Amino acid sequence: MSVDAGGAVREGEALDAAAVDAWLKPRVPGLTGAPAITQYAGGASNWTYRLEYPSHDLVLRRPPAGTKAKSAHDMGREYKIQSALRPAFAFVPEMIAHCEDTAIIGAEFYVMRRIAGLIPRARLPDGVPRDPASLRKLCEALVDVLVKLHRVDVNATGLAALGKGPGYPRRQIEGWADRYTKALTWNVPKFTRVIAWLKANIPDDSGYCLIHNDYRFDNVVLAADDPLRIIGVLDWELATVGDPLMELGSALAYWVQADDDFFIRSTRRQPTHLPGMLTRREIVELYAEKTGRKIVNWTFYEVYGLFRLAGILQQIYFRYQKKQTKNPAFKRFWLLSNYLAWRCARLIRKAG
Repeated sequence: MSVDAGGAVREGEALDAAAVDAWLKPRVPGLTGAPAITQYAGGASNWTYRLEYPSHDLVLRRPPAGTKAKSAHDMGREYKIQSALRPAFAFVPEMIAHCEDTAIIGAEFYVMRRIAGLIPRARLPDGVPRDPASLRKLCEALVDVLVKLHRVDVNATGLAALGKGPGYPRRQIEGWADRYTKALTWNVPKFTRVIAWLKANIPDDSGYCLIHNDYRFDNVVLAADDPLRIIGVLDWELATVGDPLMELGSALAYWVQADDDFFIRSTRRQPTHLPGMLTRREIVELYAEKTGRKIVNWTFYEVYGLFRLAGILQQIYFRYQKKQTKNPAFKRFWLLSNYLAWRCARLIRKAG
């Protein structure tokens, strides 16, 4: 059974081991020896490293090079959210230390305790049952954890201040329209008609709760000894207080199912195509059943999720074009933006 671990550090993304070690030692009681440093390949935003000490197994998160606005990759915010949430939501990693001094490694960063387990990426990890009944159970567990998150009392955790009050759907559409436009490159569509349709169909808030905003299989950790049980949820960079159905639409934008077309199946980063995995529609129905929410005009949330994904990809691709990152995985993100525009237009046509 292969527990998720880091790999070789990418070119140009080396971590100053001596500087990190010297900063950590006074802050972590019992920390001994020198760290073996590897880098996690998953994710397309913040850089994530494993610091494997003889006495501690830690993970360090920092923004990518070329980050201009702190708000885009706010390490302090991510650290504080997880620190406040952990007592109410046991799936959050234990926070260890946060460094605001950019002189240490050239960027702000934080360190947390590693959750050892299996992460379902494009390939289902060894040790996870592959029969349809087990994979359905795994999908149900993914929805169960999301429902638990949406039931967290944001006032009791002190996280209510993350929200800006009613109007979350409108703020998201306007915000992503602005961010996408600012990251435009010559080889991607402007999404003009999609944006206009979204603005004309904005629903009232369906609820108000803590949302992860990047919830998918490759951000959860499965127990190595019970791989149908989720023990961790990672990557809280985008977490906020907002509309739960907007979160569901965002999550399902990444959900590639068995009957999807060849192009999008070639980009799959989760094992959601396997027999037994629920379809997007089944996920929506299960979420509605478990929460008691009545979901109307699902097309709006689905189109929003796809447009938001295009915005995320385009921001990353813009950085790649400006040579602010050299990760070769970003080279063809512009193709995905074109595909997502086509898919949004098709959904809008079907909705009439």
